Amino acid sequence: MHGVQDNGECIAVKKLHPMPVLDDEEFKSEFSNLLRVKHQNTIPLVGYCHHTAQVLLEHNGKHVSARVEEIYLCSEYLEGGTLDKHLSNEPCALVWHTCYKIIKGICEGLHYLHKGFEYPIYHLELKPTKILLDNEMMPKIGGFGFSGFLDTTETFNTSEVMRTSLYMPPEYISKRQITPKFDVFSLGVIILQIMAGKESYPKCADIPPEEFIEPVRKITI
Repeated sequence: MHGVQDNGECIAVKKLHPMPVLDDEEFKSEFSNLLRVKHQNTIPLVGYCHHTAQVLLEHNGKHVSARVEEIYLCSEYLEGGTLDKHLSNEPCALVWHTCYKIIKGICEGLHYLHKGFEYPIYHLELKPTKILLDNEMMPKIGGFGFSGFLDTTETFNTSEVMRTSLYMPPEYISKRQITPKFDVFSLGVIILQIMAGKESYPKCADIPPEEFIEPVRKITI
């Protein structure tokens, strides 16, 4: 969803999960770190809203008072929507110079997250729905830092989980191993989808790592 600031500027608003692993001070510290992320190919954060309220709920036939905590993350609003909306099953659905611009921008944004800080920022959920485009088709990576805390009703339905597995490297699917190459694998899948169509990439969840290179090689020939 999106909102409007006092100055009339539109912003994108995402609801976060309650985060038991992070207390309020740790959240503020993590948010402050992410505010330092400034690159033309990453979505800048604008702020956040932290709201706590007591509500009356029915439980086991009785009305009880419960504490409800909600956190909303605010970021730049991009008119072009997600990259996913611009892809199709046809190869190079977008003109070549636009495809190149998008691929180059994603690569530069990811390189900045990995190399632009003392401690790298790994996305671990890079996919077309996490890449947004401005009105000039400039790509910007979003969802990093707090991607694991987005509202489940929006991001983790069954079909979305199946789509997300396409962007996971075989070593994570089979052994749950996370390495710095995780995002690079996801990037490769996105490039294949841009160039050869959304359905070009095989569903590889059950393919052993040693057999994985062959179907990828066939796609790129």
